[in-house]
Amino acid sequence: MNHRRTGGRIIRATAFAAAVAWCLVFFAAAIEAGTTGKLSGRIVDADGQPVFGVNVLIVGTKMGANTDLDGYFSVINIPAGTYGVRLSHVAYKQMIFSNVVISADQTRKLDAELESSTVSMETVEVRAERPVVDVNLTSMRATVTAEEIAALPLQELQDVVNLQAGVVDGHIRGGRLGEVQYQVDGVSVNNAFDNKSTLKIDRSLLQEVQVISGVFDAEYGQAMSGVVNAVLKDGTEDFHWSAEFFGGGFVFPDGNNRLVDDQVLPASIGSAQLSLSGPTGLPETVLLLNARGYRFDDYVQAERRFVSGDRSDFEHLVFYPSGGGEKEPLGYSTEYSGLLKLTNKSVPNVGVCYQAIFNTIHGRRINWAYRLNPDGLTKQTTYSVDHGVDWTHTLSASTYYKVSVRQNYHEYWDRLYDSLWDPRYDFNGPAIGHENYELGAYVQGVDFTRYVQRTNEVLAVGSFVSQVNRFHLVKFGGEYHLPRIEFGRLGYLVNSTGQLVRHRDEPPDYPGPKQYKPVIAAAYAQDQIEWRDLTVRAGLRLDYFAARDSLPSDLSNPANSIPPPAPASRFVATEAKVRLAPRLGMAIPISESAGLHFAYGHFYQFPAIGTIFANADYRILFDYAASSVDPGVLGNPDIKPEKTVQYEMGYKHAITPDLGMDLNLFYKDIRDLLGVEFISTYNDAQYARLTNVDFGDVVGFTLAMNHRKLGPVSASMDYTWQHAEGNSSNPDETWTRAQAGEDPRPRLVPLNWDQRHTLNATLSTVLLRDISASFILRLASGQPYTPVTEVTFGHGLETNSGRKPVSTSMDLRAEKNFACGDYNIGLFGRVFNVFDTRFFNGRVYDSTGSPYYSRSRSDRFALADPTQFYAPRRIEIGIKLEPGS
Repeated sequence: MNHRRTGGRIIRATAFAAAVAWCLVFFAAAIEAGTTGKLSGRIVDADGQPVFGVNVLIVGTKMGANTDLDGYFSVINIPAGTYGVRLSHVAYKQMIFSNVVISADQTRKLDAELESSTVSMETVEVRAERPVVDVNLTSMRATVTAEEIAALPLQELQDVVNLQAGVVDGHIRGGRLGEVQYQVDGVSVNNAFDNKSTLKIDRSLLQEVQVISGVFDAEYGQAMSGVVNAVLKDGTEDFHWSAEFFGGGFVFPDGNNRLVDDQVLPASIGSAQLSLSGPTGLPETVLLLNARGYRFDDYVQAERRFVSGDRSDFEHLVFYPSGGGEKEPLGYSTEYSGLLKLTNKSVPNVGVCYQAIFNTIHGRRINWAYRLNPDGLTKQTTYSVDHGVDWTHTLSASTYYKVSVRQNYHEYWDRLYDSLWDPRYDFNGPAIGHENYELGAYVQGVDFTRYVQRTNEVLAVGSFVSQVNRFHLVKFGGEYHLPRIEFGRLGYLVNSTGQLVRHRDEPPDYPGPKQYKPVIAAAYAQDQIEWRDLTVRAGLRLDYFAARDSLPSDLSNPANSIPPPAPASRFVATEAKVRLAPRLGMAIPISESAGLHFAYGHFYQFPAIGTIFANADYRILFDYAASSVDPGVLGNPDIKPEKTVQYEMGYKHAITPDLGMDLNLFYKDIRDLLGVEFISTYNDAQYARLTNVDFGDVVGFTLAMNHRKLGPVSASMDYTWQHAEGNSSNPDETWTRAQAGEDPRPRLVPLNWDQRHTLNATLSTVLLRDISASFILRLASGQPYTPVTEVTFGHGLETNSGRKPVSTSMDLRAEKNFACGDYNIGLFGRVFNVFDTRFFNGRVYDSTGSPYYSRSRSDRFALADPTQFYAPRRIEIGIKLEPGS
């Protein structure tokens, strides 16, 4: 790949979008999800009477408030983190609370009783404990702090998400993939192409992670299943640095069980990470820099027995390998990521922050068919950059607004050679193997895949927040997204009579990458009511989507090619879609340690751009007739938003000060999902296209138990039971059934990810003063599959009527900390998949329901594929360094 050319495109795109962004910051209305929280409470004296005029100060900041005549106070816009809080009054002893945890979008209650004092400067120090359950939450929300993440065998943001109740392989509460909104510091980092996150966030950057799997507030949109908000760390006023290095590999001595040689691969993984934080020399300006490099070699080894240009005599099964037989990883990746964050507070009551996050990944996706000819595999390259400016202006102690402007740039390539006309395509030819030699492994040729996807999105987001009185915290905002999305084939290589024929940008049969420019916008209003012990969060959200494309006016004459008397058809513009989504949540404490909550909400999401615009050129039907080759499922840019209505109720109880229980029941009614309809034409042909016809529902409950400390041990457990069913698990399923001659009419069956039982348990312990250990145990019941009863004829039972085996897995981490001179050093080890589990809800064979054997001869190739198994045991050893205190 020409990286210089690609890098130039990124720089030009970044410069252009940054210029647009600076203009938008002054004109765009915005939405801003949470990076800050609220502290509130009541101060009384020894007789229980309210104390007026107590100064409440967040230590180390300029934030604070004074109590009113009834002793109440509120401090808003506090960045997520752990703080000290000082209470002072001339007639009372000063009180300092340490370890007060503030979480984004949450209210931390802090009540206190002051002691009278006749001596100036008397101080009472109290260590605040984070409540083991928060009875003021109106829906299911898991908050994981940096300290909790550091103590567990977790490396990236997605690892944290997958550990939470209600999450199954990225599906939250039974929803499809792509129904989760990923945010960094309250701003979306989803790629509109597939509605998935563009970034991989290392744990070293995380201050706090919030996973909202229940009913979420009106400020969150473009999601139907959940919200993940990663709050990043900020720079510090004092210089600080830290470094982490680790290496490791796969250890599975009994390799025969994994269909590979007995192997120990001790140096297949390596990581180096460095963080710098401190003042910049500019007034009131701090800096955070983070950089990480990571290398991963997969455990399946390739043998270069053949090179791509070899030629074999397939007719007589004579093969002429010319490779040297070298071993190398069949799949690998090299990743670089980093963060730059500058925060300035030199202007009174104004905070300005610029941050840039980048990922770059270069690798080769594993494909067992190329195990003897690895040079024939395509390589994948990903560039992702998210950067922009946040402006926060505090108008008074009770009111502020925040505006952010960001650019999300994402670029993905999948190809072997840069140019379509590279002569190596002609010399090597297409990848070919023979079923009677090494189970069909490719022995010559290369993969002809050539694909690109780019997203360049500018978005303006912001919010206006005001604590209008003691009872009401109101929030208003809107958002405006301008994505520019391009995707498609980078040319076609067609093998015709022994010669390669190239096609590029020849629609409709050989379309090239095409660019789409939809508009996505929203506005919302929200009120958080705190009256006595009751908390109510009510909001209304308006969503807007315009595809800015066109469709045939008469779908029965889609290319206007059917002669009269068929009515003429022309292309007409798609219509903009507008939806209103109400949200309501209520928390009702029934004691100081227990509470109920109820929540209800409507959620809309516009489907992925890459799905609705794929194969959306209806000119491909110009010569279409009943005897024509099926064109596949056509796209539909005039699609409606998908809809979910969710109901939730829960009970929380702090059984002891250190043991908490959180029980949540939920139901989701899912409508207008993407599916397939069949359109009949005036010449008696029929074609399929996307539309809003699929549906489903999910019912379930989650039970979470958290024991903060039991001597040297802390533990947590969450259990999820859910039943997810619908008429199809993906938009194309109905068309696939019709192509196979099956009944395509809607029916209600378990969805592919309908995992009835999920259990996650963690345990952390301090063995000695400076030695700690933790583990994560995962247990999952089998997901559904469709069994066949007569493999010779392919007679199937009811769709998804079988169940895969139960799966278990365990990860482990141990750490030893000590001081060495001026440095604090931590030595750690991690073991992933401790028991070398081979199966974890992966593939099973439809004739047996087993991942290990089949009754069908056609499965003999898959049975020999080691990549069908869950990744083997992986051991990593590392060191952490930072200056001593």
